[in-house]
Amino acid sequence: MPNSGMSWAGRIREDIASARLRDPAARGGLEIALLYPGLHAIWAHRLNHALWTRGLRFPARMGSQIARWLTGVEIHPGAQIGRRFFIDHGMGVVIGETAEVGDDVMLYHGVTLGGRTRDAGKRHPTLEDGVVVGAGAKILGPVVIGARSAIGANAVVTKDAPPDSVLTGVPARARPRVEGESTARILSVPDYSI
Repeated sequence: MPNSGMSWAGRIREDIASARLRDPAARGGLEIALLYPGLHAIWAHRLNHALWTRGLRFPARMGSQIARWLTGVEIHPGAQIGRRFFIDHGMGVVIGETAEVGDDVMLYHGVTLGGRTRDAGKRHPTLEDGVVVGAGAKILGPVVIGARSAIGANAVVTKDAPPDSVLTGVPARARPRVEGESTARILSVPDYSI
């Protein structure tokens, strides 16, 4: 999740293109730029994170709260977010201070990347590149979710998962992803078995 050296305008164009690829309801770049609160939250986070990393903690926190009021998405300015991150619908998404989100990650509404402790240090999840998280899922604690994994709707994840995993249920159980398995099916059919 290091800075790629890309300009702000380049990042915005890349985000719009990513949203257009991932959302079948997207009709055009202008619509996405003006009407997608998930993108607005990400753009605000990038600005707030830049302030945070320069030691301007209070303005960064204030900016993140204003973004939360405007978008319904709460991203702590300390969180590290990769490129082409997309939040679909957005309302109720919470991303904690020590969360790390890789490139090409997608979250649906109501997702929490939260902590389980008040201890200092790493206490929020790491989502590696290409992870997709279904609506209402909760990923809690300093767990690592491997690249290209899919987390089903309303799953509660408290353990690490290797790359190419499918996590469903409460508590979530990981299994290997089956070749050709539809991500849409994984995300829309929660498995509540215990």
